Amino acid sequence: MAVAALLPLFVYLGYWQLQRAEEKRLLQMEYDSRASGPAVQVENRLQRPEELQFYHVVAKGYFETQYQILIDNRVHQGRAGYHVITPLRLPNSEVRLLVNRGWIPLGPDRDRLPDFETPSGLLQITGVATVPAEKYFTLAQPEPGWQRVWQNMDMARYAAAVPFPVQPVVVLLDSENTAGGFTRDWSRLDAGISVHQGYAFQWFMLAAALFAIDLFMSLRRSGTGRQEGGNS
Repeated sequence: MAVAALLPLFVYLGYWQLQRAEEKRLLQMEYDSRASGPAVQVENRLQRPEELQFYHVVAKGYFETQYQILIDNRVHQGRAGYHVITPLRLPNSEVRLLVNRGWIPLGPDRDRLPDFETPSGLLQITGVATVPAEKYFTLAQPEPGWQRVWQNMDMARYAAAVPFPVQPVVVLLDSENTAGGFTRDWSRLDAGISVHQGYAFQWFMLAAALFAIDLFMSLRRSGTGRQEGGNS
């Protein structure tokens, strides 16, 4: 009964990991295709995610620090830090566009946030528009009220917390853009493919080992039964 329950589960988990790897590969292909094309102008009206996702975009506006947030637990070259997310107010509009300005290291301790500057005046930003994942792992629900440090970029939570409309994407600021960026070493979407393939191999090996053990025990029981029958 244990084999009947576990063997299909191990095989399923193996194929699920392969499927996740393929999803990332296809996602990266779409990303590369869109991001390599001509830059798309972000409009001063709310747009649909599919109008902007993965495209290389350009926008002008003014950074606002009041609703700027830091995304915690972001690691660069082994060092912990934050991603800085700053809303950009689009000209002649109440719509804001969220810009990921890159990574900054932790401050002296967790109780003191790092100091960093945000440029003022009209700015032009360029980068790739991304739609943050809607599903993510979190250890606890966020505390009520406005928080400067977030565990994940939750677009629904952000849109509900601010008094202005927000474009449904976050722009990863180009490394060469000078509009107040920090360390911008963006990871590829397919960076975890080998990890998924490794997990798939492990699940398939567990399934094969379980099948081999079950086959061995079955043959052993069959041999013992024939031997007992012969002795009788």
